[in-house]
Amino acid sequence: MVEAGAKPHAISEKQVYRIVINAPIETVWNTLVKTDEARPFFFGSVCRTTGPALGAGQPYAMRSPDGKFTSVVGQVLEFNPPFLYKHTLQFTNNDDPACTVSYVLKEVPGGTEFSLITENVPTGTKMEKGMIQSTNYILRNVKSVAETGKATFGGSLMLAMISLMTPMMPRQCRSEHWPMEN
Repeated sequence: MVEAGAKPHAISEKQVYRIVINAPIETVWNTLVKTDEARPFFFGSVCRTTGPALGAGQPYAMRSPDGKFTSVVGQVLEFNPPFLYKHTLQFTNNDDPACTVSYVLKEVPGGTEFSLITENVPTGTKMEKGMIQSTNYILRNVKSVAETGKATFGGSLMLAMISLMTPMMPRQCRSEHWPMEN
């Protein structure tokens, strides 16, 4: 297990990151699974799916708010509200194979324990580097959004930078190259 703010010393088959959020489990869950607006903890992406909401067996894509670019694609593997959301994850800007990401929520005194678990992240890849660099950002910003409705200050700065950089995304990240099929 790696606590929020800590850096893992080595990448193994499975990494677990945890943080306690001062909000009810339903609030944290609803914050995590929104598909109708950009989410600061997922770098300003909007989660798109083929159904009216996320569900097991459905494909999903993390797209820019205008829908022109796709940064992540995958398939929902398990969906058990408000406790478990598990999916595959593949970055569109490189050829690394998909890994598995799970979000596990548990009621605890003072709020909700939020665990982000990564599995089968290929070592020595761009994906591994990106996952290590972004995990604590995701935890801190899920916490902030669930508790206050807003991203952290650093999260807000990151979102501003991303909005400026989106038009410069690689051609291979254009959404027409990443259609969703169920």
